[in-house]
Amino acid sequence: MDPLTAGFFACGGVILLTLLGVRIAFAAGITGVLGLIAVRGWAPGTGLSGLLAYSESTHYTLSVLPMFILIGYLAFHAGLTQGAFYAARCWLGRLPGGLAVATVFAAAGFGAVSGASTASAAVFSRVAIPEMLRYGYDKRLAAATVAAGGTLASLIPPSAILVIYGIIVEQSVGALLLAGFIPGAISAVNYALIIIFWCKIDPKLATPMPAVDFREKMRSLGQTWGILAVIGIILGGLYTGWMTPTEVGGAGAFIMFVLALAHRTKLAAIWEAIRETSKLTVMIFTIIWSILILVRFLGFTGVPTTVSEWIGGLHVPRLAILLMILGLYFVLGMFLDGIGMLLLTLPVVFPIILKLGYDPIWFGIVIVKMVEIGLVTPPVGLNCFVVNGVRPDIPLTTVFAGIWPFVVADCLTIALLIAFPEIATFLPESMSPG
Repeated sequence: MDPLTAGFFACGGVILLTLLGVRIAFAAGITGVLGLIAVRGWAPGTGLSGLLAYSESTHYTLSVLPMFILIGYLAFHAGLTQGAFYAARCWLGRLPGGLAVATVFAAAGFGAVSGASTASAAVFSRVAIPEMLRYGYDKRLAAATVAAGGTLASLIPPSAILVIYGIIVEQSVGALLLAGFIPGAISAVNYALIIIFWCKIDPKLATPMPAVDFREKMRSLGQTWGILAVIGIILGGLYTGWMTPTEVGGAGAFIMFVLALAHRTKLAAIWEAIRETSKLTVMIFTIIWSILILVRFLGFTGVPTTVSEWIGGLHVPRLAILLMILGLYFVLGMFLDGIGMLLLTLPVVFPIILKLGYDPIWFGIVIVKMVEIGLVTPPVGLNCFVVNGVRPDIPLTTVFAGIWPFVVADCLTIALLIAFPEIATFLPESMSPG
């Protein structure tokens, strides 16, 4: 079997293994090691596999991941999520579906200090769903709002998945993080508009909230200053070039640690945050190692170059090719986790995007939006499973039944990004060098 054919068989094998339930790290890693041995020999293949794991784990840019993850866990244990939700509830509660709208913007605020969407979904399943159900909200609306709102952490900086995208395609992590801010804000607004429209046409979904006086509204803002401080450091440090992404992550984690102590957070809770950060970091690093071994094997077979040249030679508009790629991600997102999906497909897809002339920073934002859709669509919408896991009284079918209006909102955001790429590229292009 020639190397090119072996590469295509390997791609099919990895997809088959993941669909059968094998973890993406093991499916890709085993396939990559066996493939390298087949095309390079035993000693070079095993030696290269070990070298890749070591060299990539010492990559300086990767050091930002545990910092961003730690910020989110410390924010939760310090109780900052409850403060953000209360403030959003005071200001937005009178809108149709006001508690759900407040949940979306509180989740966006938490997403600005956390890079993990599942953590956000878990947090607001405990904080927001009980409040919405207490005021008679429909379970579909309450659960789906939390599941969809959690996805905002994938796009709004600090985003772990944008860091991984930047490392794999060798693009500026700082530029990518800045690029996600405006699209993330637009996504939150679109979610809110969908909720308001939904509750307008079906008022039984949500009970109106009692009015809150202006003095209490202003007082509620005092509970958000910790989150705002971290947001200011992340965006300000990156935009001015004063700090690298890793330095921004370290500064943010330190501020969250101080806030946790100021809120009299128990040492056991802080230790739990560190432990959870370590577990998630190890999981992400393991996936990265295994996928990079597979990518190196595919590079030897010539699969990425062959596919890129074939797609680039098609006599169809480049928009049509882009839409086909997004359709592929929509389908894959139903079965694969976001990080694994990106790492598995980018070696083939990214050269095509460059050949078509699309901006790589812009494409990263669009693809992360597709990952967000995959986090809530059946049968493997991870955020929906998280909501059901925290609230087993809400059936998984109920969560999925309410998620589709938010998928429509995400599709609208993607359409805006395609029509107006400047939404994603404005901040990176205007940032200070550094």
